[in-house]
Amino acid sequence: MYDDLKPLVDADTQAMKDAGTFKTERVIESKQGREITVSVPNAQGARASKKVLNFCANNYLGLSGAELLEKASDEALKKWGYGLASVRFICGTQTVHKDLEAAVAKFIGTEDAVLYSSCFMANVGLFQTFFTDQDAIISDELNHASIIDAVRLTKSDRHIFKHMDMADLEEKLIATKDKRLKVIAVDGVFSMDGHIAPLKDICDLADKYRALVFVDDAHGVGVMGENGRGTHEAAGVMGRVDFVTGTFGKALGGAGGAYTACNKDVATYLRNKSRTYLFSNSLDTVITGVSLFVIDHIQKHPELRRKLWDNTNLLRKRMKENGFNVSDAPHPITPIMFTDDKMAGEMAAALLEEGIYVTGFSFPVVPKGKARIRVQVSAAHTTEDIEFAVKKFTEVGKKFGAIK
Repeated sequence: MYDDLKPLVDADTQAMKDAGTFKTERVIESKQGREITVSVPNAQGARASKKVLNFCANNYLGLSGAELLEKASDEALKKWGYGLASVRFICGTQTVHKDLEAAVAKFIGTEDAVLYSSCFMANVGLFQTFFTDQDAIISDELNHASIIDAVRLTKSDRHIFKHMDMADLEEKLIATKDKRLKVIAVDGVFSMDGHIAPLKDICDLADKYRALVFVDDAHGVGVMGENGRGTHEAAGVMGRVDFVTGTFGKALGGAGGAYTACNKDVATYLRNKSRTYLFSNSLDTVITGVSLFVIDHIQKHPELRRKLWDNTNLLRKRMKENGFNVSDAPHPITPIMFTDDKMAGEMAAALLEEGIYVTGFSFPVVPKGKARIRVQVSAAHTTEDIEFAVKKFTEVGKKFGAIK
């Protein structure tokens, strides 16, 4: 009965509120984009609509909400219909699904790719399929929750190495040398800090100790590398990473859906054994069709990435000039760091009032003393947007004593 569950829910909810980890969702009343309309409380406690510049979406190439994707969506809907009401292996595979898998494989640089409903499901489906109690998974301590949970759902030995610490990783590889399989699991881009995994060093160690390499490149694909193929392209290790998972839900349009890019034998095995693939409906036909369009579009328009990096570099330069402690991580994720845990959240709320939508993070989401406002730049932002954001950050920062 719910009467038995209620006190547990109430107690844990209160604990989250006390710890500052309880989340409420801001409501957007418009399409996603560089400028959005949000619902905010007014002085009387009622809700009011407010236009703000959005600096906290994963919309790196500015494609989410773009009219050209709406057109591609309409075309996909007319051609392929709304949905398939089936899993892939029964009657849920259309030509567009196979075309997208081929396009992903070619873009990422692998032999094949398998589509999933989300990158979380891709990660779970991969680890559950291949790794047993005879194997070892060696995972970076700051990996995304989807990797952490995917690893927990296996019976493999689990080893956590210090964040991007190659000496500690090597120790773990030595300790697991007698395992049937060893796999090193990392994010390509670590989403809280924008750190980039040292994939060349990781691949070198993998070769030395006969380990597999897994990269979740959700924040890398479309952004990193000369052609936007991801962190493995940026690191010069294309062809050396065994499994690359990624999403269409960030730089590649923002709607959702994901993939595992790998060799043909692995892909065939996943289609037969991966439970999150076998027992999930086919990827939405509209997302599939639009994602196919996006992969082609971003290869024809490298100026999107150039604009993204120009905006990122401008924001970092101007924020530093105005006295802020800005991370130098080589990614559009730009944390503005604070030593006061409370200040990050309060400043983010004040910035919303000034027309800048950002999110503050503090302990226990991040370590004590490393609170930050994570700013995420888009190719859709204008130079004027960046300058306006810097101006408002500076005004609010001075009020809070974050800068002089």
